[in-house]
Amino acid sequence: MRRRSWLTVAWAGWAACAARAGAVQAQTAAVTAPATAPLIAARQLQFPRDHGAHPEARIEWWYATGWLAEATAAASDVAALTLPPAFGFQLTFFRSRTGLADRSTGRFGAGQLLFAHAALTDLAGQRLVHAERIARWNGQASAPRAAASLDDTRVHIGDWRFERQAGGYRAALADEGAAFGYRLALAPSQPLLLQGQAGYSRKGPDTAQSSHYYSQPQLTVRGELQHGGRTREVRGGAWLDHEWSESVLPEGAVGWDWIGINLDDGSALTAFQLRRADGSALWSGGSHRPRGGAVLDFEDRQARFEPLAHWTSGATRARYPVRWRIDTPAGRFEVRALVDAQELDGRNSTGTVYWEGLSALIDADGRRVGTGYLEMTGYALPLRL
Repeated sequence: MRRRSWLTVAWAGWAACAARAGAVQAQTAAVTAPATAPLIAARQLQFPRDHGAHPEARIEWWYATGWLAEATAAASDVAALTLPPAFGFQLTFFRSRTGLADRSTGRFGAGQLLFAHAALTDLAGQRLVHAERIARWNGQASAPRAAASLDDTRVHIGDWRFERQAGGYRAALADEGAAFGYRLALAPSQPLLLQGQAGYSRKGPDTAQSSHYYSQPQLTVRGELQHGGRTREVRGGAWLDHEWSESVLPEGAVGWDWIGINLDDGSALTAFQLRRADGSALWSGGSHRPRGGAVLDFEDRQARFEPLAHWTSGATRARYPVRWRIDTPAGRFEVRALVDAQELDGRNSTGTVYWEGLSALIDADGRRVGTGYLEMTGYALPLRL
C-alpha cells in the first residue's frame, strides 16, 4: 500500500469516496447523455491558452512518459534520445469535473478533483514503483493546495508539479513512501503534433465520443533522479500528451490500448484501439509524423492490434498483452514491454487499475527502431474515470 503522509486518514477517505462518486457520475453521463449534452466541438486550438486547463470539460489529463540514462553516457541532449534506457518514468495529472458544488469557490468546494500518478520503471531491477495523490480543487488558479492554470500548463498537487516554461516543461516530485523522485526538464525538439483533425480526435462512432488532443513527441530530457538511495544526473527522451473530453469511452467499450513511440529516425507513432469485453476493437486510430514531414492521421480500423504474449498480475490477476503486433498505414511493428510487471493500481485515487509501461518498437525486419510507452486499461475491471 502506498503511504499518503500528505493527507489525514479522514481526508483521504473523503477524497477517495468523492473521486469514485464523480467517476461513476462521469461514466454514466458518458454512456447515457442525451443529444443535447455539451460536446467537444471541432475548433482551432489556441496556444498558449489550450496548454492550460479546461474546467468546463468533464475530464482532462497532462501525461508525460519517457526514459532516462546516466547523464555521462550522452554527449548531447539529442543523442540521448537514442540511448538504451536504464529507467522509464511517468507523471500524469488528471482533472475531473464532478458536477458537485460547481458554483462554489470556497476552499472546500468539490466541483473539480485533481489526481496525480507517478511511476518509475527500473530496468536493471525489472520492477516498477509508483505513487499517487488526490485533492479537490475549487477552480481558482491560485489555490495553494492544488490547482491548474487556465492560461498555460501549470498544474500541481502540493509539491508535485508539472509546468510549461520558456524552453520547455518542468516536472518535479518526490515520494517518501515509494522512495523515488525526480526533477526533470523536458525540451521540445519538434513542433506540437495535433492529433486527429487539427487536434479534434474521434474516439467512437458518435461525435459525442471525441476529444481535443495534442502531443509533444521527441522531447529531450535532462535532470536528476532519486532512487535506491542515490541521486543520479540523467538524460533521455520523452513524450507528452494533453487531452480533454466529455466522455471517456463509447458504449460497449471496457478500455483501450494505446502507444506513443519516439522512433530513432525522429518520427513519431501513435496508435490506439477502444476495446470491447471480448477483446475486439470498437474504434481505432492514431497518427504518424516523419521527422520534418506532415502528419498522417489514421482512419478507424487502419490501426489493428494483435496480442502475441501475455503477463498475469499477481496482485489483480488481470492478464495483459505485453507483446503486440500492430499494423498501421505507416507499417507493421511489434511492441515489446521492457518489463512485464508495470501495472499501476490507482484505486485509491482515480479508481482505476491499468498497465502503463516502457516498451520497445520493433520493425518488420526485427530491428529495434523506437522507444516509448504502452498503456492498457480495462483488463482488471472496466475503466472508470
